[in-house]
Amino acid sequence: MFQDGNILSTFRGPWGVRVEVDQSIVFLVGVLIYLSLGSGLLDGAIYALMLVLAIYLHELGHAWGCLVQGVPVRRVVLHGGGGFCEHAISPDRHSQELIVLMGPLVNLALWALSGVALFLVDLVFMNAMNSGGSLTYAYFVITDYIWLFGFINLMLFLYNIIPVQPLDGGKLLHLGLLRVLRSELAHRVTGGIGLVISLIYIPVAIYAYVDWGWILFFIPSPRAHYNMMRGNLAF
Repeated sequence: MFQDGNILSTFRGPWGVRVEVDQSIVFLVGVLIYLSLGSGLLDGAIYALMLVLAIYLHELGHAWGCLVQGVPVRRVVLHGGGGFCEHAISPDRHSQELIVLMGPLVNLALWALSGVALFLVDLVFMNAMNSGGSLTYAYFVITDYIWLFGFINLMLFLYNIIPVQPLDGGKLLHLGLLRVLRSELAHRVTGGIGLVISLIYIPVAIYAYVDWGWILFFIPSPRAHYNMMRGNLAF
């Protein structure tokens, strides 16, 4: 659904990495703002910006994993379905492990840092209360947004480690199996596990939308995982 053929803007990120923003990111932000109209336009816009920032930092994690191992990065692309980090050369299997792992680890670290930030904000405001002050509106705004940014990153971490292709979890599963199984068998087992999870994923995605209002833009392909289980190069 989301391709990288309509680049909206380009800039240089950390380490000189070329970052391209696809037009479909506007669609993602627009949908999130539209869904928040009942609760507040500003909150929806801030949530959308936090999500895009978390995705951007996730992809920079992949880029860092490339660069520290001497793998040049061609570009990082952000689009309506998430993003990807494109290598200039094909890394070896062991290099790929760190490259893939760094994206989810960045989100996990940001979640942990958000928790530390909440603790520090609480400490500052509690000290103010002990000095005769009271909790202000600013306290609730600041803590709500810090909590939201942490929650977004935790969800991105959990989402990305689902062992289906082409998510990071599916790639890590495949790379892990390659350490203990021959290549063809690792490929088939990865496809079989992905097939089971992708079939479970569909009713879970429907439940998430009906009960929580969450829209999961990515749906794993049972057919592609079935083909992978049969030994075909599906991804």
